[in-house]
Amino acid sequence: MNPNDPPVLPDPTPEPAEMLRAAAAAPAPAAAPSHEALALQLARDYLDEKRRERRWRVGMRLAWLLLGVLLLWQLWAQQNPAAVSGTPHTALVEVHGEIAPGTEASAEVLVSALKNAFADQGARAVVLRINSPGGSPVQAGIVYDEIRRLKALHGKPVYAVVEDICASGAYYIAAAADQIFVDKASMVGSIGVLIDDFGFSGLMGKLGIERRLITAGAHKGLLDPFSPLPEKERALAQAMIDEVHEQFIAVVREGRGKRLKEDGETFSGLVWNGSRAVEMGLADAFGNLDHVAREVVGAEEVIDYTPHDNVAERLAKRFGAAMGEGAVKALRHSPKLQ
Repeated sequence: MNPNDPPVLPDPTPEPAEMLRAAAAAPAPAAAPSHEALALQLARDYLDEKRRERRWRVGMRLAWLLLGVLLLWQLWAQQNPAAVSGTPHTALVEVHGEIAPGTEASAEVLVSALKNAFADQGARAVVLRINSPGGSPVQAGIVYDEIRRLKALHGKPVYAVVEDICASGAYYIAAAADQIFVDKASMVGSIGVLIDDFGFSGLMGKLGIERRLITAGAHKGLLDPFSPLPEKERALAQAMIDEVHEQFIAVVREGRGKRLKEDGETFSGLVWNGSRAVEMGLADAFGNLDHVAREVVGAEEVIDYTPHDNVAERLAKRFGAAMGEGAVKALRHSPKLQ
């Protein structure tokens, strides 16, 4: 070879044998999926989606079931507070707010709570925690009588603990207790009865409005606010509330006994603070719930037997109120029948 000759480069074209070997080693191109394979894959995806939906529904149902069981357990625990603790304790019954049918301090609610409290073997005494301005003498009388009956039946002491106010019908109930404890600034008393109303007959006369009241019975329209009040009817109403007042006085005298220091103002309807009430014998001593449970009853643990709205009841009331509001709005915007 002559050094001056140009270099000879190798031929880049592969030999046929090498081409065959490379073709054999290369992977075969993927075949296009068939219609059957696509349908099978879609079916699998659909079944997987349905399984996930079913698992979600089952999970949600189990969660709602668990919530329902918890709400029922809470309701049962509140209705049966004695099941919470079998140890010696002080049984509490709350007298809160107006004493009237349909309220937290109705005779129905309080009597049910008192029965459960007295029946519990672990309850060493029953404490009435009172914060009420009074209310219906009938409701108060029912509770008073039931306290007296249960005391005689079970032989357990009853104590009343006054917070802010214990007046009128609330004091009627407190009179059934063996002892009444107050705060120095509590408002106690109002041993009296009233009928409060308005009279519009003068205003109606000025406006030229005629009252047409037709009754069968001479006094069926007694205390009608749109009619004049004759002296005879005033005397009848006065006699009625005087009789209820005497019943109230008899209850206080029976409950307080010789501890009561009567004077001309005791049964006048006045209200006194706690310090004055102790001096007058309307109350016995100063003390709150914890003091009475610890120092007087000797059972520091307190269990509340008063029925209270549980979570389910509160939700139901809110739902009912929302439904009612929605119905009112729908009626307001509905077409009017002519």
